[in-house]
Amino acid sequence: MNSFEKVTALLDQHQARYRVVEHEAIGQTDRISAIRGNDLNQAAKAMVLEVTMPEGADPRYLLAIVPGDCKINFKSAARAIGGKKSSFAAPEKAQELTQCEMGAVPPFSFDDRLALRVDNRLRDVGTLWFNAGALDRSMALQVADFFRVVGDECCAEIATPMTATA
Repeated sequence: MNSFEKVTALLDQHQARYRVVEHEAIGQTDRISAIRGNDLNQAAKAMVLEVTMPEGADPRYLLAIVPGDCKINFKSAARAIGGKKSSFAAPEKAQELTQCEMGAVPPFSFDDRLALRVDNRLRDVGTLWFNAGALDRSMALQVADFFRVVGDECCAEIATPMTATA
């Protein structure tokens, strides 16, 4: 089963309301949001992070989901799963854990080694838009259904608005 089929099966199992939009194969959030016609803050960007854990424990991996108009806060993301710091995972590792090419990763983890955290800002966007495991397919999903599927324990403060100054 490919990633798109896994996402649709998961959403169907939870009787979630979603629609699929086919489009040009683009993995850039701002460009694809313009094509889909969604606000940038409704786009769910998925990033795989490698998290350094305390006391020399093995690193953990995190699928961080942030709004399209935000950037990841690496320290907050690490703390969300008990880590000290985080950075982007190697592309090969990210692909292994998600079974997706970069830019097509949906906001769901299908691998027990990949923890999921979703920025709280996505709770209030009404409809969540994301690539559905393929660069040429997106989904629109009601936020309430998304959190019903992934659970409220996934919520964390892990993003910073791009307009904020450092």
